[in-house]
Amino acid sequence: MSVSRADIEHIARLAALAVDPATMAELTRQISDILEYVAQLEKVPHDDTAVRHRAGPTHLALREDVVKPIKLTLPVGELAPEFEEGFFIVPKVAGLGDDE
Repeated sequence: MSVSRADIEHIARLAALAVDPATMAELTRQISDILEYVAQLEKVPHDDTAVRHRAGPTHLALREDVVKPIKLTLPVGELAPEFEEGFFIVPKVAGLGDDE
């Protein structure tokens, strides 16, 4: 498949692209080459007899669809070793209190 200079100019206008006239011949050749390369895909057989490849097993066992509650939070006892009356018990940091 080949494109003409007029085709490139038309596409450039539609895409609002400024194409340097000095590079128009090279751009036309490059786009023609790309279209010829892509046209090779038409030669690839595409009937249903082609073997399709699948990564992994051909049959996957599905698990049973069971709705159950999701545990979104951890109990306080799992977050800190000591918890009392709604507060986390932490060791005192030396040097921060008045009573040394």
